[in-house]
Amino acid sequence: MRIYNTSSGIIINHHNQYFLSKENNWDTFVNRSNLFNAISSELQQLEPDEDLQALTHTAILTPIGNQEVWASGVTYFRSREARIEESKDAKGGDFYARVYDADRPELFFKSPAYRTVGTGENIRIRADSKWNVPEPELTLFICSAGTIEGYTIGNDVSSRDIEGENPLYLPQAKSYNGAAALGPCLLVAEKPIDPDTHISIEITRAAAVIFKEEISINQMKRKHTELVDYLFRELDFHHGTYLMTGTGIIPADDFTLQSGDTVKITIAEIGSLINVVA
Repeated sequence: MRIYNTSSGIIINHHNQYFLSKENNWDTFVNRSNLFNAISSELQQLEPDEDLQALTHTAILTPIGNQEVWASGVTYFRSREARIEESKDAKGGDFYARVYDADRPELFFKSPAYRTVGTGENIRIRADSKWNVPEPELTLFICSAGTIEGYTIGNDVSSRDIEGENPLYLPQAKSYNGAAALGPCLLVAEKPIDPDTHISIEITRAAAVIFKEEISINQMKRKHTELVDYLFRELDFHHGTYLMTGTGIIPADDFTLQSGDTVKITIAEIGSLINVVA
């Protein structure tokens, strides 16, 4: 089932029927263990309304309340290679090679809710950066009990030149206004997402497709539960949290985002996250 946060309330799409939840608070609604079963029970008391479908396009909000957004790095081999290459002049490549094989994953804070944008909203590139890329990522929703309860699409917009100059600049390369996008909805399933699921990206500029690629999430080196375990070791999340799981899609080194570009990231089971670069 797909859960949409909208200006008209929380809309549930299940078996091609649309329902309006009686709960209006996103944090209360999503932050539950066994979320699929909880929503399934609620649906027995609701009546479908086909008019709600339009609202999942016209009234859609970012699927976030008071959650934080965290991110994982170097979880795909392609990301490992790109990080090594971009940081070789700063002699920082060894850090990325080692973290790819280490027991402890790279985890970092990406964005608070108020700096996170949804589908149809603008993402941004830093004015003091010359090399900016989108990073399409399967994103986990984890409830406060530490269990994975849903999935969405994330765009971890990054300034590769700033990160490559010095690994200690990672927060500046990753965390700024409009650098995190989530959406369009939260996929809540009875079972974990299929590891053969594909994530794809298409970037258009002046109506022409300038970059297009896809990858299966089974190319990830680390398990989702492994990332969650490390994230929750010394952190509490009272409303649950989102965790971007890393990217395996890296544009060529001569590519950089420009204002006006449209970035479309798709996971068939979830939908498409579409943003224009401001």
